[in-house]
Amino acid sequence: VLSVLLITSIVYADSFKVVSLGNDLTQEQKQSMLDHFGVQGEDEAQVIVVTNEEERQYLEGIAPISKIGNRAISCAYVEPSGEGSGLDVSTSNLTWATKEMIASAMTTAGIKDATVVAAAPFPVSGTAALTGIMKAFEQATGKKLNIDAKDAANREMITTGELGEEFGQDNAIQFMNEIKKEVVQNKAKTPDDIRAIIEKIAKHYD
Repeated sequence: VLSVLLITSIVYADSFKVVSLGNDLTQEQKQSMLDHFGVQGEDEAQVIVVTNEEERQYLEGIAPISKIGNRAISCAYVEPSGEGSGLDVSTSNLTWATKEMIASAMTTAGIKDATVVAAAPFPVSGTAALTGIMKAFEQATGKKLNIDAKDAANREMITTGELGEEFGQDNAIQFMNEIKKEVVQNKAKTPDDIRAIIEKIAKHYD
């Protein structure tokens, strides 16, 4: 966990824009997504595809099958930016995954500086949005993200969403971010150390 939370940001000087499209969209829907992202063609951004099999690879056993579904719909636009620029995340037609949830999980995955738009041509939960974002970021930068960090990011987004359903999204996001902050600040290294931090912050949030 500590290695995941302490991942440092990297500057990618030769990075470029990448769009990930859900494999199960029609050609018309794919074109509508390119239009939504302001991308006229592959001369403006590299276009890749995310399949439902890839979504399940990341999310099976973490998210309920009812949320994963059996089609790849969510799309993403990713443009890495300079060191220190931070994350600029927006969403459209995602009914469950919020921009705050995605941004927090991206940080856990090791993505610190980028402009990201996660969207779909019609309302979907958005559980697969992070899969497309991480795949697109790796394609854009030519660098693989840490496997454990990617797994933790997916688990974080699902857990935050489940907490949000029970306690409200804003509370869930603040709760998770405070845990991550304290784990790093206190250099917590064991499950017991981390559990104590979670219990303390959970008590604060009642």
